[in-house]
Amino acid sequence: MRTFLDFEKPIADLEGKIAELRHLGSTGEINIADEIGRLQVKLDALLRQTYGKLTAWQKTQVARHVDRPRALAYIERLVAQFTPLAGDRAFGEDAAMVGGLGRIAGRACVVLGQEKGTDTETRLQHNFGMPRPEGYRKAQRLMRLAERFLLPVVTLVDTPGAYPGIDAEERGQAEAIARSIETCLALSVPLIAVVIGEGGSGGALALAAGNRVLMLEHAIYSVISPEGCASILWRDGEQAQAAAQALKLTAQDLSSLGVIDAIIAEPLGGAHREPLAAIDAVGAAVAAALDELVPLDGDTLRRQRREKFLAMGPSR
Repeated sequence: MRTFLDFEKPIADLEGKIAELRHLGSTGEINIADEIGRLQVKLDALLRQTYGKLTAWQKTQVARHVDRPRALAYIERLVAQFTPLAGDRAFGEDAAMVGGLGRIAGRACVVLGQEKGTDTETRLQHNFGMPRPEGYRKAQRLMRLAERFLLPVVTLVDTPGAYPGIDAEERGQAEAIARSIETCLALSVPLIAVVIGEGGSGGALALAAGNRVLMLEHAIYSVISPEGCASILWRDGEQAQAAAQALKLTAQDLSSLGVIDAIIAEPLGGAHREPLAAIDAVGAAVAAALDELVPLDGDTLRRQRREKFLAMGPSR
């Protein structure tokens, strides 16, 4: 059963009518194909109208949608011969950070991603996509492995942020994130980052300091969550909608600011409506980026990556 967001009530009503008519038609008593066709056209138009003018807060809701495909869904569909690798070789395994070796479009690579989970059990198992220090240290280990064997790195960013618990702070959360960003910037192999859902704070940047930063159309990417920003600036979490607008966290805003390199179009109505189509679009974009970056030598890749991030801000 599809889950609808609060601004999708008119869409939900139309889909309900279509479902009712299809049920009636299945009895064979009446032919209502024409009416279903008319309502379907109306539904498509409503989806285009609604999703063509989403506010920043509405995009935040879409990016967090419970049915949106997660990192493991992308890996399952796009990465052939995937071999998961676990542990940071220092403390333990972190299920919020998934990674391993595989092939994307026939090209061997290292894949990393933050996994949120798809139901209560898996969300708890993966800590809602919030890695602890050992998760970021595992990411560093796999990125260094990629460098050793001259494999490109593809990262799938989807996290509300790094885990803020006391145990994570005790084990050096900030240092782990900083080292992960440093490792990204120092790589002599291509690094392609894709923000597939929620890119929150340094927890996201730890995987996203890449040669190419791609972002799905309705994903978000910001220094802090709208709720966190509202609680700091206004001491009121109810101001999250205003904070979302001020943060410039949408793909369209970030593209205009030069923070990301390209926007990947989502199916009509968002990735949660047609997950496989969304995943395939990401796969095509990553394959194109790999074709462009793999021929470059290590010094060029490092220089381009460094210049890309140093150029942000001053001239804008």
